[in-house]
Amino acid sequence: MATTDTAVKTTATDTSPPPARAPRTRGSRLWVKVVVALLLVVEIYPLVWMFLTSLKSNDDYLNHSTWSLPTRWEWGNYSEAWTTGHIGLYVQNSLLAVLPALALMLLLGTAAGFALQIMVWKGRSLILLVFLAGMMVPPQMILLPLFTVYFQTGLSGTLWPLILTYTGTGLPLTVFMMATYYRSVPRELFEAATIDGAGILRAFWTISVPLVRNALLTVGLVQFFFIWNDLLIALTFTNDQDLRTIQVGLLNFTGDFGATQYGPLFAAICINVFGTLLIYLFLNQKVMKGLTSGAVKG
Repeated sequence: MATTDTAVKTTATDTSPPPARAPRTRGSRLWVKVVVALLLVVEIYPLVWMFLTSLKSNDDYLNHSTWSLPTRWEWGNYSEAWTTGHIGLYVQNSLLAVLPALALMLLLGTAAGFALQIMVWKGRSLILLVFLAGMMVPPQMILLPLFTVYFQTGLSGTLWPLILTYTGTGLPLTVFMMATYYRSVPRELFEAATIDGAGILRAFWTISVPLVRNALLTVGLVQFFFIWNDLLIALTFTNDQDLRTIQVGLLNFTGDFGATQYGPLFAAICINVFGTLLIYLFLNQKVMKGLTSGAVKG
């Protein structure tokens, strides 16, 4: 008994702090800085090289080293790319095809995710598996049947084939991601709304959509980059020069006698790359919040 009391007293009076961690050495911090610096060089240098190449003339590109600086800064390459190269038209076509497809994709994907995770009905697990199976179908397999359908329905020669195809191919991933985010939404909120007399539509629009707005932004940005950078689908369904998207338009950046105009071509690429990069940098924090909001169930 005395031994037990002594042990208890010793434990109660033992308030010594836990052993401190050994401080990091300067060598380990130096290695971290070196690795980060190398990653920055790998990421930034191609962008710098692309920008400098966009300011070169064709003579600089063909007769000088690839890594040399421009002998004369050709800022007119950007105006030539915008006007003569019709980049403005290609950007407009891309926006007219991407934005409606993105809106349809997010609306249908959010509604499907809500129905599959929040609503209780028989067979919802099977329907989710059907959506997941859609992610396994290669887009190359459906191009020829879709081309035939669009031609027979008279949709060829418009941007509707791109809008419908982008929506259909992006919907499985959108549904899967939105269903995952809805798992972190507390069910008590919808139960309380039902007790207060809210219907399904009101619970969807006024409760669920505001709760997953960061997820909507994240999924929308991911899908935006996917379909904005698409070449295969746009090249298949745009048979008119006035309907080309920016990725297809970059393939036909030629001058007299079919010669490639490298300065305006790289200027057009810079307009495309830096424009999308600015969008990502502007929405970066919200994207990070959206990526982590579905990781832990609340």
